Amino acid sequence: MDALSGVRVVDMATVVAAPGTAKYIADFGADVIKVEAPTGDPARRMGWTAEGAADSFFWKILGRGKRCVALDLKDPADHARMRQLLDSADVLIENMRPGKLEALDLAPDTLWATNPKLVILRITGFGQDGPYAMRPGFATLAEAMSGFSALSGEPDGGPLLPPIALTDEVSALVGAFATMVALRHAERTGEGQVVDVSLLESMFQLMGPLPAAYADSGYLQPRLGSGIPYTVPRGTYRCSDGVWVAISSSADTVAQRLLQLLGIADDERFTTFRDRSLNRVALEEKMADYVAARASAEVLAEFERVDAAIAPVMDMRAIVEDPHYRHRDAMTEVDGVLMQNVVARLSRTPGRIRHAGRALGADNDEVLGSLANRPTQLR
Repeated sequence: MDALSGVRVVDMATVVAAPGTAKYIADFGADVIKVEAPTGDPARRMGWTAEGAADSFFWKILGRGKRCVALDLKDPADHARMRQLLDSADVLIENMRPGKLEALDLAPDTLWATNPKLVILRITGFGQDGPYAMRPGFATLAEAMSGFSALSGEPDGGPLLPPIALTDEVSALVGAFATMVALRHAERTGEGQVVDVSLLESMFQLMGPLPAAYADSGYLQPRLGSGIPYTVPRGTYRCSDGVWVAISSSADTVAQRLLQLLGIADDERFTTFRDRSLNRVALEEKMADYVAARASAEVLAEFERVDAAIAPVMDMRAIVEDPHYRHRDAMTEVDGVLMQNVVARLSRTPGRIRHAGRALGADNDEVLGSLANRPTQLR
């Protein structure tokens, strides 16, 4: 039996973060009903689409494992159907601006009147309250305001934004975790609750000890390219054959083996983490020079010989061909679409992907037909 068999989720969210949460829950067996407006989730039209296909790869992944229903919530009959779905659901997932759910006559208190155990996940840019609550909830804004972009880039360059939907993917995982916590509470008490997840705070969690360092000493981390203040050397380096490699020395034992490889283990400038950080420029130059003087095969072999931390910088071509990815089944083809497999491995109740994202309204007859014989609760 799947871990989440018997859990019903109504996903009325759009684009990436909140539907991503529903995707993760579907992977482990929940019955996720994707409710879309008649125009469909914008993710269906976002990014790359296979030739001749109606929907994007984004949609095929975000919609995987879900049953698809199209409803016009401004239509009284469809609104009543939505209420019936929610009366039988364990979780509602939405990502409209604060107040929009209430404007649709789907406020939490209204829904709890007939389904008191309902967990309501609300993912927004800045949360359900606060001075910024009504701002547009775009990941770019969260990346800029969380501290992330201020750290990203070369020392003499401007701040950078990530070239992938980083904030959305992080927030999807936060949403899945928090929803499962709320479901656990609902199972024990019969009480539903609102789960308030913001893109801003999800990204801010990634800042680690930087708030504490600022509060203690006024420290503001500068842009260091691929570097980290407390780990030197650390970054990406180009070999003589043009191949890039990534190197880390964040464990002191690894750092000592790396210094031995470079022939500078006796240099007092590099003895401790603090010493290496204070002499960052000199040590990084030695690391870059070592790599630049050798072909990638030699560099990788020498690092492996001394058990130091190194990896080639891989693009999608290399990843698809990589033996470890293949051995772990980290990718799987679903309905003709290559996608990432279930993210976590459970030994007794492993997740599985049932199907890629379906066509708009593909499951209307099955899902809505089942409502005809279900009595509507008094409201």
